[in-house]
Amino acid sequence: MIQHLLSLGSIFGELSLLAVGGGNTVLPEMQRQVVSVHHWMSGADFAALFALAQASPGPNMLVATLIGWRVAGLAGAIVATLGLIVPSSVLSYAVGDLWTRWRDRPWRRRVQAGISPVTVGLIMAAAILLSEATSRSASDVAVTLAVAVVATTTRFNPLWLLAAAAVLGAFGIV
Repeated sequence: MIQHLLSLGSIFGELSLLAVGGGNTVLPEMQRQVVSVHHWMSGADFAALFALAQASPGPNMLVATLIGWRVAGLAGAIVATLGLIVPSSVLSYAVGDLWTRWRDRPWRRRVQAGISPVTVGLIMAAAILLSEATSRSASDVAVTLAVAVVATTTRFNPLWLLAAAAVLGAFGIV
């Protein structure tokens, strides 16, 4: 139990410091750690916990809490949550004043411009990883691709896409 708590703290503490652009940017590494490295759950279990976290009210990284709960109960949930929140919060607080003070420096603008494409790439990697983990049939792949195309090429409200997928699931189509 103690070993699991130490591992959870270490994993989520490191991920906290790497989550440039938000928590979803570290989902691929989070999934790799909990599924492939530590074998705490399957890829489908990870995707299910992520879906539950996204459907729940509150912060979008509730998945860390759910993973901690799954691995080590209440203590695991607390350790994973604090591991994901505390290191980046402390770093943000420590660097925030300097970042504001240096707002007119040319190097700061270049750093900020360079971080944007990295963030987009990491979010795309997370989307691909979750799509792979949840696409079990040709119809699942078709729905995933259709939603991705509609979501990226139109201003269609994503809630309608979610509702349509739920109806397809209710009728056993996917």
